[in-house]
Amino acid sequence: MKKADSGFFGHNRKPEGKGANMTIKDIARFSGCGVATVSRVLNNHPDVSEETRRKVMAVVNEYGFMPNSNAKHLKQQASGSIAIIVKGTKNLLFADLVEEIQALLREAGQDAAVYYLDEDANEVAYALKLCRERKPRGFLFLGGDLEQFKADFGPVAVPCVLLTNNAESLGFKNLSSFTTDDEQAAEQVIDLLARLGHRNIGVLGGNLSGTQISYRRLEGCRRACERLQIPFDLEQQCEQCRYSMPDAYAAAERLLLRRPDLTAVFALSDVMALGAIRAFCDMGKRVPEDISVVGYDGVVTGQYSLPRLTTIQQDTKQLAEQGVDSMLRAFVRGGHPIHRVVPFKLVPGESVARIR
Repeated sequence: MKKADSGFFGHNRKPEGKGANMTIKDIARFSGCGVATVSRVLNNHPDVSEETRRKVMAVVNEYGFMPNSNAKHLKQQASGSIAIIVKGTKNLLFADLVEEIQALLREAGQDAAVYYLDEDANEVAYALKLCRERKPRGFLFLGGDLEQFKADFGPVAVPCVLLTNNAESLGFKNLSSFTTDDEQAAEQVIDLLARLGHRNIGVLGGNLSGTQISYRRLEGCRRACERLQIPFDLEQQCEQCRYSMPDAYAAAERLLLRRPDLTAVFALSDVMALGAIRAFCDMGKRVPEDISVVGYDGVVTGQYSLPRLTTIQQDTKQLAEQGVDSMLRAFVRGGHPIHRVVPFKLVPGESVARIR
C-alpha cells in the first residue's frame, strides 16, 4: 500500500452553526450526550433509551437541526445517498470517523445514511441488501472482515471504500482501502514495554482470525517478542473479547487470574484498555505501579481517563479525508482503486511505568 498523501480536502474546515449547518457535535454538546449516541438517535437506532432519545430530539427541535441524511432523505435514504456501514456499535474510533466523514460529505454536497451493525455481522451481505432496497450511490465501510468481502462482494457494483483494513489483496476494481500499519504499531508498543523492563506481557484482543485487524496487531506483538526474545504463549497470555468495556473488564479479569505474573497488558483498542484498567483496579492492582496498560486507537476518552491512557493514535482525520476523497473521485472519473497506509503515532500517557 502507498503512504497517504494530502487529499482533496483542506484542513481548515469552517465551524458549524445553528439550524441546517449545525453538526452532530453541536447536538452532543447541547444535549450532554455522546456523538455516537446522537448519531444513533438521528438514525433511529434501537440501542438508545427513551430518555436519551427525548433529550437529543429536544435539542434537534429547538435548533431546527436538519442533517442532509435526515428530513427529506430520512425515508431511509432513498437512492443516491452514500451508505456508511459501521461494524460495531461500541467502537469509539468509529464514532470519531463517522463524525469526520459526515462533515466531509456535507461539504461536498453529498447525502449520507449511517447503518450500525453488530461487530460479528456480515457487513457485505448487509450492503447487498441495501443495494436491492435503497440503491445507494456508494459504500463506506468502517471496519470489515476480508473473508466476507472475498466471499460476497462480487455483485456490489458501486464505488466502495473500506477504512481500517487493507483490501488490496482482494483485487476488486471498485474497492479502495485506507488503514494503519497495525503490525508496525503493535511492534512499537512491545518495544516501549520492553525498554521499561516488561517481559511478562498480556494481550487483550478482539476477533483473532487471520482476516481481522486484531490478528495483524497480534502478529506485530509476536514478531516483536520473538525479535526481543520475550516469551509469548498465545493461549496463556492472550484473551479475546468484544469491543466493549464490559467485555474487556471480564476478559481482563480472566487474563490476570490465569497469569497473575503479568506486569503489562496491551489492549488492542482503547475501549478494551479502559475496561481492563477498571478491572485491574477492582482486583486491587494499581495502574501503572503494579501493572501497565497500553491501548490502541487514540480516542479522546482515553486522554481524560485516570490514569491518562498510553496508546497508538490512528489518524482519523486522514482516514476520513482519504476515504471520502477516493469515493468522490470514483464518482467523477472512475479509475483504479486506491490502497494507502495512513500514519500513526505512539502517544505517551500515565498508564505505563518502568519495572522496579
